Amino acid sequence: MKKYIHIIALSVFLFSCEDVIDVELQTTEPRLVVNGLLRVDFNQEFVPVEIRVSETTNFFENNVPTQLDGNAVIFYGQPNPDAPEIIDNLATSSLTELEPGSGIYVPDPSFDADQRIRTSSILPNTVFILIMEHKGRRFAARTPFSFSVPIENLEQGEETLFDEDDVEIKITLTDIPDQENYYVFDFEEGEFLALDDQFIDGQEFEFSYFPERDLESGEELEVSILGADQQFFNYIDLAVEQTENDGGIFETPAATVRGNVFDVTGLDNNLLFDNVNRTDIFPLGYFAVVQEFRSSIIID
Repeated sequence: MKKYIHIIALSVFLFSCEDVIDVELQTTEPRLVVNGLLRVDFNQEFVPVEIRVSETTNFFENNVPTQLDGNAVIFYGQPNPDAPEIIDNLATSSLTELEPGSGIYVPDPSFDADQRIRTSSILPNTVFILIMEHKGRRFAARTPFSFSVPIENLEQGEETLFDEDDVEIKITLTDIPDQENYYVFDFEEGEFLALDDQFIDGQEFEFSYFPERDLESGEELEVSILGADQQFFNYIDLAVEQTENDGGIFETPAATVRGNVFDVTGLDNNLLFDNVNRTDIFPLGYFAVVQEFRSSIIID
């Protein structure tokens, strides 16, 4: 009986010694996050334009949608061969919030002229410029259109990587010859892979990818291949390394990954901003307009 009394007394003592420790996490000013990946399918008449904007929050919390100061605008055209800073055949697409508070901006249907971007207007040297204002500051991003190549074959392999439940996805493509090409693969649910053609220029190339998430038998997996320029390739490559499939490449990564959106507040020319020297004031995320090809398989 004394033994049990000692045990009870010891338990009471241990529980009475428990203290609640409040960990004071560092808080920072919210940053604007831009998810502006526009995927172009030339079999469709229009580009599916959808720009998502949000703000970072405290540690362990998800980003929250935010509203811009008025509409956003996308300019697009072809750089003048003699003066690349000048955009020929300049066209615009005015964007408005899809629903109040959603943070999703789409071509404004209230305009007299159609604000959607036709795929037929995209030429090999087309550039796109996104202009937006948020909390009294102006932000801009410039990106070239990036072509891609189709997935020639997509199949499930029999190899494993670390675990017997690993699923091997084998992908075949043929690179565009005699030029530097960059590709981004989207395996759904935030899994991306960046690939360049440094060692496969103009060749047919097959590689294997092992998705990090568990894939069940009978599940359909859709794989997309996106075109990319070197800057977008570098962004995806670093963002994948930092996020490790946790929150997605357009959310707050473990270390700040610099995208291509600049603070251009006070600049005279909104079309010239690549040399902005503002290292501490910039949003997260990226704006890119790329060609996309899709293919899917059913997991065995």
